[in-house]
Amino acid sequence: MVSSARRRVLVTYLTATPFVIFALFPLVWMLMTSLKTNIELYDLAQNPFLVRAGVTWEHYRFLFTQTAFPLWLRNSAVVATTTSILSVVLAVLAAYALARLRFPLAEAVTTFVFIVYLVPTTLLFLPLARLMALFHLSNTLWSLIVAYPAFMVPFATWMLTAYFTTIPRDVEESALVDGCTRLSALRHVVLPLARPGIITAALFGFTLAWSEFIYALTFISTTELKTVTTGVVVDLIRGDFFYWGSLMGGALVASLPVVLLFALFFDQYVAGLTAGAVRG
Repeated sequence: MVSSARRRVLVTYLTATPFVIFALFPLVWMLMTSLKTNIELYDLAQNPFLVRAGVTWEHYRFLFTQTAFPLWLRNSAVVATTTSILSVVLAVLAAYALARLRFPLAEAVTTFVFIVYLVPTTLLFLPLARLMALFHLSNTLWSLIVAYPAFMVPFATWMLTAYFTTIPRDVEESALVDGCTRLSALRHVVLPLARPGIITAALFGFTLAWSEFIYALTFISTTELKTVTTGVVVDLIRGDFFYWGSLMGGALVASLPVVLLFALFFDQYVAGLTAGAVRG
């Protein structure tokens, strides 16, 4: 029995190892590149996975003192947090209506909501840019806060609709019998039970907003108002010259908030993803 258990553990780790290496490789590559001197970076004879000339923090110093990187991080945090909260609130209301209320063409509306999410952003950024100009929102963070829910709400609604259908109606109907209104039953009964699904939708929304590039590049032109995705790419690439050390350092630092969020809410994230699989 002991040898069998150890064998299963060994097989599990051996199976997971390639996926772990695949997931960690970009982070390791960015870290190693950001810690090397420029001379070592451009020396093709050096091992790319070793730092032989000594660790340097110059790339990070340049990133935080010679660029607007702290402002880019702040802008990304403001936009991603605001749009995630707004999108989840709208998605919760829409998903609850689709999952619980009976009205004509409810299934068709659910399907249409998901189809809207599948529309590529490359088809929408030009019309949306025109709308932002008409409403005088161009070159402001509000342009991103208004635009991002357009592709975040449909997906969150579709995901939460599947999750709400897994919650038994009995507990909600008991609350309604006891005198709760629909909104109070949603707030006090359904939302606590739907916490994993809501966290999953919020994580997806935050990740999409944090990493979005096309809208941020189109709507924002002022350096101090850029998000981290566009600021790092636009300001650290000058013609045919790439600030590779700072680019990799910026990408590494920008990826840490998403990594930390998924690490903190991993259990709820998995529960939220798998709940829809047992629907029906």
